[in-house]
Amino acid sequence: MNIINGFEKSKSFLSSNRYINLTSDSVLKSSKMVFGELLDAHSYVQKIVNQVRDNGDSAIKNLVLKIEGNEVNDFVIKQNKLEEAYNRIPKNLQKALTLSSERITKFHQKSMPKSWYDESEGYGQNFIPVNSVGAYIPGGTAKYPSTVLMSTIPAKIAGVKNISITCPMNSEGNIPDSVLAAAYIAEVDKVYGVGGAQAIAALAYGTESIKRVDIICGPGNLFVTLAKKIVFGDVGIDGLYGPTETLVIADKASNPTLVAADLIAQAEHDELAKPILITNSLNLAKKVQNELDIRVERINRKRIAQISLKEQGAICVVDSIEESLTLANIFSPEHLCLSVESPEKWIPFVINAGMIFLGEFSHEVLGDYGAGPSHVMPTAGTARFNSGLGVHTFQKTVPIVNIAKSDSIKIGDLAATIAKEEGLTGHAEAAEIRKELFES
Repeated sequence: MNIINGFEKSKSFLSSNRYINLTSDSVLKSSKMVFGELLDAHSYVQKIVNQVRDNGDSAIKNLVLKIEGNEVNDFVIKQNKLEEAYNRIPKNLQKALTLSSERITKFHQKSMPKSWYDESEGYGQNFIPVNSVGAYIPGGTAKYPSTVLMSTIPAKIAGVKNISITCPMNSEGNIPDSVLAAAYIAEVDKVYGVGGAQAIAALAYGTESIKRVDIICGPGNLFVTLAKKIVFGDVGIDGLYGPTETLVIADKASNPTLVAADLIAQAEHDELAKPILITNSLNLAKKVQNELDIRVERINRKRIAQISLKEQGAICVVDSIEESLTLANIFSPEHLCLSVESPEKWIPFVINAGMIFLGEFSHEVLGDYGAGPSHVMPTAGTARFNSGLGVHTFQKTVPIVNIAKSDSIKIGDLAATIAKEEGLTGHAEAAEIRKELFES
């Protein structure tokens, strides 16, 4: 990873390419294979969404055959398969997933908002869960049981009655046991073996086999992200996600081995993952750089991590922790790790971040698997305006108004005045007529 010296150069690097890339050259080849014509990514996904919306199960089966080369007769996973999968996975994995689910549950229980009502003022607010949620779980060659827990447990805590997940099947036509086991632990109501844009369309509009939901959540690839963007408005979504990212702020007292390990952990996710270090110590920067070269050789996904570190990563050296935090707020990372002395004192300076990790023992990997908060977090700078997945994702805020007669007359006067200014005389009359009737 290259070392960038100075605030302005670091700012320039961190400010570049801060968007979710929704284009890909590989799309052209895929669209030609599926639809017989060269289509850009948006047009390709729009066509998939339209076909599933209009033709349901038959469209999904046809798309899976063309895209994946697999014939699928039934993509609804029977509920008994979840418990069977749970019993097949190793005991230590059972225990780990169960403990993770318990921490996730406790965190989100404590995060639950409370409805309130102020009788004296005549207003209040109810927090009401949506009825149904569908969580997309990435799959294919990967396994993400953690995402099942992180997506569905907050929904259950929020009060959602019907929770489903959809996950691509592997080359053998199965969903990994660990994913099904996590669904069993989380008490998921429905599991579907469908992936890609077709899965998002099915959840948005419903098919003969897949029930329509109110909110779709969870991360995914280019096609999934584009599909979520297309169906938004017909269904709610939690957000649009790009490649994962971690920004570590470290000082001269930081352990370079731990910093390097945390950066590599992020880099191995994806060639496009962004591992960033900002420090006020050039000496630490050089030590971390050396550790990265040594430690990356030890991991299974060495090639992926090396590309990420070289092409997406950077070590930024600035004058102070204050400058580091300014740059962090500009970057708005998914994960912000404060690996510095007395990290708590810097919390008020953090404005834009998906999740904050304090100190070297609260490392980001714990956030991925069992710290408590959901690991589904805003990426690509969207932490400027969006939050990580939580109980709030699955609840509607409904204000209540119950104005007393005496207050209604008073507020009616101001309402009438403003309504007349806006040219809405019918509004004004509706307010004034009550004063005429009840004060006469």
